[in-house]
Formats: sequence, structure tokens, C-alpha cells
Amino acid sequence: MSSSVETNVTGTVCILDSWQAVLELSAKEVFRIMLGCELKNANESVAQTECDFTAMVGLAGKLCGVLCLRCTSETATLVASRMLGITPEEVIQEQWDAAGEVCNMIAGNFKAKLSGMEDGCMLSVPTVITGGDYRLYSLADGGRIEIPLLFEDRTIWVSLEIHS
Repeated sequence: MSSSVETNVTGTVCILDSWQAVLELSAKEVFRIMLGCELKNANESVAQTECDFTAMVGLAGKLCGVLCLRCTSETATLVASRMLGITPEEVIQEQWDAAGEVCNMIAGNFKAKLSGMEDGCMLSVPTVITGGDYRLYSLADGGRIEIPLLFEDRTIWVSLEIHS
């Protein structure tokens, strides 16, 4: 299933609303294909949990910004376990690579669904930050989309910050 969205990056609510649906679909497709599981929608009022694991991929070109996947380290371990098909105890050293790669795949799936972005937007190498004692400040000024989703009854956050 593929969606097409106009690529006029104006930061308007209309664009962000349509992109939110595309971003949610992208995350769900990646988890279904790569991890063999279905993400569920979380209640919009779900409280921000303490996320100590953040994977980020930068976007540059026709679309500039940062896509993030945030969760707890336990959830990141479970993501890596599902992705690699091994037990959580065996996967501790691979959780950073797996979370970064899942974030990268969501970003790639997302940009592929936007008209004209396939070749007009480049992705950075994923960056993963662990620990809970940090704050992330983005210079993005074109708007923010944040989607809480449930993976194995654990909340993950997928967000996109746009720079105009």
C-alpha cells in the first residue's frame, strides 16, 4: 500500500496532518515486515514515558528535518530480538544497530511515500543516544509530528521534526 502526498513543505497543519498518516503507515509497515508484528495505535493522551533510547535519522534535500524513534532500553532490546530472531538475552550488543536500522527504514519508507522525495531527499547515517539524562533540542521550525504507538504493549514514539 502506498500513499502520495504533495511535497510542499510549508509547515501548515494540513501538510502535517497528511504526513502524520503517512508516517504512522510507514512505521507500521516496517514493524510488520522487519519484526513480524503489528504496531497498534496508542491513546493520544498516553503520558510521556521515560525514554532512555533514541534513534535518529536526518533528512536533507527537498525535505529537511529529523526522524526519531524513542523507547525504553528494554523495548529496544525487544525490537532487536524480534528483528534478529534471537532471545533478548543474546541481543544486548545489537540493540543500538537494530534500533538505528529500524529508524532508518521508517525514514526511507516515509520519504518513498511522498511524491518527488525518493531521489530528492537524502538520509543520514542513524545516530543512537542512550541514557535518560539528556534533552534534545532541534532547530526545526517547520512543525513537529509525534505518534505514540504500541509495540508488544510498550509505547514507542515516532516523531518527525521539519526544518523549513
